Amino acid sequence: AEGDIVVLSSKAVATVEGAAINLHQITPSKDAEKWSKSCGRSAPFCQAILDEVTRLNGEVIGTCPGALLTELRPTGLREGTIFAANAGLDQSNVADGFAIGWPREPVESVRKLRQVLLEQSMTPYSLAVILSDSCCIPRRRGVLAHALVVSGIDPLFSEIGNTDLFGKPLRITIEARADQLATAANILMGNAGQGVPAVIIHDHGLSLSNFEGWVPGIEPAEDLFQRIFD
Repeated sequence: AEGDIVVLSSKAVATVEGAAINLHQITPSKDAEKWSKSCGRSAPFCQAILDEVTRLNGEVIGTCPGALLTELRPTGLREGTIFAANAGLDQSNVADGFAIGWPREPVESVRKLRQVLLEQSMTPYSLAVILSDSCCIPRRRGVLAHALVVSGIDPLFSEIGNTDLFGKPLRITIEARADQLATAANILMGNAGQGVPAVIIHDHGLSLSNFEGWVPGIEPAEDLFQRIFD
C-alpha cells in the first residue's frame, strides 16, 4: 500500500539469488587453518569468510568462540565501515555443507525489487525497501538487526539542533531509523526456523525519500566504542 516499508532478510534474498557457498568445494589456506583453530569453526568455513572479507574490502580484526570479527568496507559504502561476525556469512537456514551471506550486489537487489513492486501496483505510489541482517552490539547479549542497504527511505534522521523536553538543544543525536525498523521487523522474522523472509511495515508516519544505497556508517576514529579495540 501507499507508503509501506518492506523489510527483507538479506539471507533470504541471497538464497533466492543463488549466492549460497558450497563449502565442500573450498580448499582452505594456511590462514584459514589458523583461524579455524582460534574460533572453532571449520577450515573451509573460515576460508569462505576470508574470501568474503577480500571481496568486501575488509579485514579480520579479532576472534571469539564460534566467530571471526570482521570489519568491512563494501564497494559503494560512502562512509564508515561495517562490523560483522564472519563477514556476514552464516551456516544457519541453509543446507548442510553450505554457507550463506549477503547478496552479491545488495543495492541492485533492493533497487530491482522496489521497481518490480512499483510496476505491479495498480496506481503509482511510493514505498521503501530495507535489506536487513542480524547483528550484535558491544556489551549487549543477544542479537538485533541492522539495515545493510535501503531504497526509498533516509536511513538516518538527525535530531541535532532540535530541543529536548526542557528546551535544551541536542548536539549529537542521530536516529538510526533504518536499523530501528530492521530490528522491529526481526521480531517477526525470527532467527531460527520461523521461515518469515519479509515484513511489511504499515502506518509508520515516516517520510520516504529517493535515497538508495548502503546505510552510511562512521569512520573508526569517530566511533564511540573505538577505545575498546585499542
